[in-house]
Amino acid sequence: MKPTQFELPLVAILRGLAPAEARAVGATLFSAGFRLLEVPLNRPGALEAIRELAAVAPADAIVGGGTMLSMADVDAVFDAGGRLFVAPNCNPQVIAHAKGRGMLCAPGVATPTEAFAALDAGADALKLFPAEAVGYAGLKALNTVLPPGTPLWPVGGVAPEQIAAWIAAGATGAGIGGQLYAPGVGLAALGQRAAAFAAAWRAGVTQ
Repeated sequence: MKPTQFELPLVAILRGLAPAEARAVGATLFSAGFRLLEVPLNRPGALEAIRELAAVAPADAIVGGGTMLSMADVDAVFDAGGRLFVAPNCNPQVIAHAKGRGMLCAPGVATPTEAFAALDAGADALKLFPAEAVGYAGLKALNTVLPPGTPLWPVGGVAPEQIAAWIAAGATGAGIGGQLYAPGVGLAALGQRAAAFAAAWRAGVTQ
């Protein structure tokens, strides 16, 4: 699947998700319209959580890993059922390996040099990270030199009330972390947060 195929192009970043809670958390997010779920590998139990999410994901959803830094990470996530590659950095070899395995690839970039290197390696979308540091102006400037239609996803500190401004700057999606999910959040609260992000995105794209 291509990034542009998602009606709600928001990636739920589920850092610290416990495998035992993965199916319930996934069901809550899927019900709210999320179709991109990422479990960062730098917390215990990530691969098991990815496996649990993949088991309950709708056919039009993609589950995968974040903080994927090596080809071994790519293989481990793929073997767990993950088909989404997300990284905080731009490593062309790792991107190409993930692309070769058929993953949707969203590596992290913060400069034009990294952005073009990621695209040359086969990236499907560019994760603008850390978004707080790059800012709206940085995304807008980057967008002027990239190939038209390049998917740009700011990640880091994105809140519902900022969504419209990110879209206006050229964002075509976003990654949502602690503002959406943190270990211990109740399912009702998670559902409310997910609904708020979904509503903010849909409102932003119609402005």
